[in-house]
Amino acid sequence: MLEKKYIKLKLTGKTKDEILQELVDVLDNGGALENKDEFLKVVKAREAASSTGLEEGIAIPHGKTKAVKKPAVAFGRSEGVDFNSLDGEPSKLFFMIAAPEDATDSHIETLSKLTNKLLDDEVREKLENAKTEDEILNILNEEKKEVVKSVESREGYVVAVTACPVGIAHTYMAADSLVNKGKELGVEIKVETNGSVGVKNELTAEDIKRATGVIVAADKTIDMDRFAGKKVIQVPVKQAIRAPKELIEKTLNGEGEIYKSSSNGKKEAPKNEKTGIYKHLMNGVSHMLPLVVCGGVLIALSIALSGIKAGSGAD
Repeated sequence: MLEKKYIKLKLTGKTKDEILQELVDVLDNGGALENKDEFLKVVKAREAASSTGLEEGIAIPHGKTKAVKKPAVAFGRSEGVDFNSLDGEPSKLFFMIAAPEDATDSHIETLSKLTNKLLDDEVREKLENAKTEDEILNILNEEKKEVVKSVESREGYVVAVTACPVGIAHTYMAADSLVNKGKELGVEIKVETNGSVGVKNELTAEDIKRATGVIVAADKTIDMDRFAGKKVIQVPVKQAIRAPKELIEKTLNGEGEIYKSSSNGKKEAPKNEKTGIYKHLMNGVSHMLPLVVCGGVLIALSIALSGIKAGSGAD
């Protein structure tokens, strides 16, 4: 998904919009886009929802739309641009992800691996210092040997859900961040992802039942009622990328608020049913109708018995 034709080692844009336009042009010139203007519109809409500028100089703007001809990733490097990043620092390394509307599991899995690599300090440093496009590709394709460290297991079981509006980059980056930190801390953790290809690694009723606590790192609506009665910590998805250790520690320490089901077993009123003062007034009117009708009938009878003709009056 990342080819030499999608790499630009020196981005010239000085603003966020200029960088986005430049990366879109790279993808379009490489033949990845059907309609570059439409794709740019989708990417900007994603940025308006929540900036894709992370920490450590990384930004991952992305979009999923039919304007994408084939899945691709563009890489660009800058001297530093304000991208509304999490740490407030300028962004230097940009990965723009273009996903077609019918993106498959394999595409998303590839992107998940990419975002996971970017959590590594060594990888980011190499990307900043690379001199050629081939070096960039070699760095990202290199499989790092995982060093198995003996870590003492800690008591407790943490479950989490990650989700972002588009469900491509942040969803999986947050999940990887939590899982990696869990391994480092010796904590058993399971993370459900609500991504663009649906729910993966779904939490079961048994998972939730035995969990010490729940972390919900999401920027979109997810099924929350299943966590009723459990202590839940709710944060934006980027918080799980930024501070996974803090979230896991808080969960193990019993922090968070006990979640109460929104329905509470009660049947909700139909959406077209009126409530409040209007409802009470209408109830009162309905109870008064029989009296009003009876009153009208009595008046009519009294007029008939008195011999007064309807419509008669003084001349």
